[in-house]
Amino acid sequence: MSSPQAIDLPDALVASYTRSGGEEERTWITRLPVLVAELLDRWELERDGALGSGEASLVVPVRRADGTRAALKLQMPREETTAALIGLRAWNGNGIVRLLDHDPESSAMLLERLDGSRTLASVPDDDEAMRTLAGLMARLHSVPAPEGLRGLGDVARDMLASVPEAAAALRDPADRRRLKGWASVVTELAGDPGDRMLHWDLHYDNVLAAEREPWLAIDPEPLIGDPGFDLWPALDTGWEKLQATEDAPRVVRRRFDLLTEALGLDRERAAGWTLARLLQNTLWDIEDGRTAIAPSQTTVAEALPRH
Repeated sequence: MSSPQAIDLPDALVASYTRSGGEEERTWITRLPVLVAELLDRWELERDGALGSGEASLVVPVRRADGTRAALKLQMPREETTAALIGLRAWNGNGIVRLLDHDPESSAMLLERLDGSRTLASVPDDDEAMRTLAGLMARLHSVPAPEGLRGLGDVARDMLASVPEAAAALRDPADRRRLKGWASVVTELAGDPGDRMLHWDLHYDNVLAAEREPWLAIDPEPLIGDPGFDLWPALDTGWEKLQATEDAPRVVRRRFDLLTEALGLDRERAAGWTLARLLQNTLWDIEDGRTAIAPSQTTVAEALPRH
């Protein structure tokens, strides 16, 4: 009979590590139940609810020895996992889930427990939800960036170096012109990449209801750069619902106006760095074999103020 602490990993998580992963990924996912058991024992934790997972991480709801609720999050150590730890330590719960403990060797995190069943997407008024997100974003940007994080300048240079080959992979000449146009804007901005600590993936589903505050951000991928580079996930959030309506461009423009006003951003510069995100997304799509710019990227680009 298995121990009450034993872990049966979700099939989708196992598949994401074994389907296209190498030996290192397969070894990690095979050992994960043992690692969870070790951490539960070391930190005197008891399981307290159903497991949660994404493609890359496992979340185990737990209770600490003093009875407080927490969440044990495990993900294969990577550059972005290290960055998340650096960011969470620096933010120290200011607008974001609080890091309670971590294991340097495995990169496992013990986090404040939030309500995973209620995201900011549950707020029916989009303006209210976007203002809430903007408030959290402003707080995250206000914390001085620590050492050890990648800078947007390096990201921009890497993107620009990939553009010629990527453009050649696009079938439609209009897409090639669009991609090169975005790259031209990024070239103009790259010399002044900014110095704020960005979340990099702040959208409605990465904001959860909490007890300490009404809403807190989760799952950061910290980067040092211009706040305008942080806007795209918020502009694009809930896209599946938006694309079924004719209001997508209007909603994107409204969100852009709300965010830039709340954050006090220069609109033209913010639009330029948003185009940089569209460039980045498209380069990733091309790496994955796509030969056209995704319609959502074009819609966002056309809704932005013109350069």
